[in-house]
Parts: sequence; C-alpha cells; structure tokens
Amino acid sequence: MKILFSSLGSHGHTYPLLPLASAAHEQGHEVVYATSTDFVDTVTGLGIRHRKAGTSIRQAFTDAYGPTDPRTVSKEQLPALAMKIFGELLPRSVHADLAPFFGEWRPDLVVHEVGNPGAGLAARAAGIPAICHGFGRVWNGEELFRSDGPNPLAEFAGELGVELPAEDPMLLGNPYLDVCPPSVQNKRFLSAHDTIIPLRPVPFAEPGELPDWVREHSRPLVYLTLGTAFGDPGVLRNAIAGLATLEDARVLVAAGPTVPVEALGEVPEHVTVLPWVPQADLLPHTDLVVHHGGSGTTLGTFAAGVPQLILPQGADQFSNAEAVVEHGLGAQLLEEAVTADAVAEQARRLLSDTVVAQAAKAIAAEVAAMPSPAEVATRLPEYAR
Repeated sequence: MKILFSSLGSHGHTYPLLPLASAAHEQGHEVVYATSTDFVDTVTGLGIRHRKAGTSIRQAFTDAYGPTDPRTVSKEQLPALAMKIFGELLPRSVHADLAPFFGEWRPDLVVHEVGNPGAGLAARAAGIPAICHGFGRVWNGEELFRSDGPNPLAEFAGELGVELPAEDPMLLGNPYLDVCPPSVQNKRFLSAHDTIIPLRPVPFAEPGELPDWVREHSRPLVYLTLGTAFGDPGVLRNAIAGLATLEDARVLVAAGPTVPVEALGEVPEHVTVLPWVPQADLLPHTDLVVHHGGSGTTLGTFAAGVPQLILPQGADQFSNAEAVVEHGLGAQLLEEAVTADAVAEQARRLLSDTVVAQAAKAIAAEVAAMPSPAEVATRLPEYAR
C-alpha cells in the first residue's frame, strides 16, 4: 500500500509522526514523507523517501511579518498572524507541492498532522482518503479558525471545492490519530469526535551520545530545555540559577538551536550545558523535567513517569501547562514568576512530592497501555481506498 505522511517543517510537528511512518515502512508499505527540506536527512536516515512539501514555519513567519523575532509579536497581533501563517501561507504552500505529486504517485492513504491541513486538502481534492495525526493535547488555538471574520483556510478550501467542518476544521472531518493519553485530553474534543484512534506517543530524537554520568544516575537528574522554537536566554539563565542551588542533584541543560551556549554564562560543576541532547534517550533517566511545555516534551515526560515544571513561552504550551497542573503531574511558572528562587522552590518540592510522583507513574502506565505505532500501522489499510 502507498502511504504519504506529511507534516509542517518543524521538530514539534514532524517528530510525532515519525514512529508511525517508520512502523508502516517496516511492515512493507511504500511510504513517502512530505515536509520541508529541513528534514531530508532525518527522514532518509530512517530509510523513508522524502518529498518536499511547503516551506518551514520560520520562513512562513518571515514571509508574513518580516525578519523579526517571533517573541516580539504582541498578544493582540498573534491571532491574525497565526491565521495568516497556518490558515493561508502554509496550507497553500504545502498544497502547491503535493497536488501534482498526488497526480503522479496516487497514494492509497494520506496521514497529515493537525497543523498541516494543506496536505489534507490536497488529498480531499484528489479523492484520496486521509487521517489526521495529532501531536499533543488539543488546545483552544484551533478556535482561531472558527472566528466570525475572514477565514483564509475556509476560503482556500472553497477554492478547492472542499467544505470545512464547523467543529475542529483543521482535522477536515478525517479520523484522528490521538497521541494524548485520554485522561488529560481535552474533554470537549473527545466528546465531539467519534473516530478517534489512540496511538502511543513514542518520543523521537536524532541519535546521539549521552554523558556517562547520565546512565550512572548516582544523583537525581534534572533536565532543563525550552525546546527548538521558543528558546529565551533570560528564562534559561534564571532557571539555571535556580536549579544550580540543588547541590545534591545533577542538572543537564539543552540550550537548543535558538540560544548559543555561551549566552548562558558560567555554570557550577554540577550543571552541564549542551547545545543539544538526544531527548528521547535522556528522558527515562530523569527525575524532574523543567521545560517550555511543548507537546513533544510534555508527552515524553508523561511516558517517562516523572514530575515536570513548565515555563510556558507560547502556542499550545500554556494549555499543556494547565493540564499538567490540573492533573497533579507538576507545576507551572508564568512570565515574571520565572525567577531563580521560584524555580528552586518548585524543583525542590517536585523532587520530593510523593503524590506528584504517584500521579506521574500513573500517567506513564496509561501511556504504556496505548496501542504502539506497530499495532496502529497494521490498521492503516482499513482507512485506505
């Protein structure tokens, strides 16, 4: 069977789909992965054929707003900007690349992630069945596409002869592969959709080496990251200063692609700062994860069964942080509250709180019980033409 997987060109949108794409490839299906050129090496390294589809999110932001730091966009500007990028520029860019390819290759099934309706619209216009793949907990940001004003996604769909559903239009009415454990998923979303296919969130990361002391794990290990898109040197410096007071622990910091390691200054001996770590390999060795609340890190920490302290910076991170707090899985610190003293206080509490630890172990058991990518891959032919 021919299956095309497609995601937007960012780590947070691409990595969640790769476990299922790999499983389908390993089961003998002819798999093509369509995303921006940023992920050619990642995709081909898995033995999967890559196809260019759309520009990167960062390039789309530049096209819409100019060469400006995304963090400078005001909250008032954000809805219109998000609508422009995710409802117009990216869907049209992805569709333009995929529509002629669908005419040539004719896949039997398209799996598009929820932030990438352009691939789903190309499939619908070509008469190809599609499944929508989630990347985390459904959040209210998707309500941007249900406003009363002009809706560029609906306008584009209309040009293609496709009608968007009123409820969760980014799904395009397709069956939904849900990688979020049901206990923390948005209850409105669960009640509104009949065709939800549970899929275990399996963390993916580029292969790499971990420091020897990580595997030795002779002291509690605290991992700090702000991810690949929302790195902020000031927030990281405050968090490092707070975590550095945990003298009985080891602290490993992933600075990420947007923050130079040297921008974080000198650190104590028990704090290690690296530009990047293989997060999927690291998480099972951690005792506390301090992070931005990105879906990949949040779900990966669920699977690891450890508490989390979230310092949300944007997008779905605030929703993820609220869910973590609501379900007793950790804590959050917002904006000006991210001080060294506050980080230290919350970290100490979470490292010793047995109630939070039990809740974290329970969510890990829930994740482990979800169907694996290999199990779900065997069901994909049910949704093909």
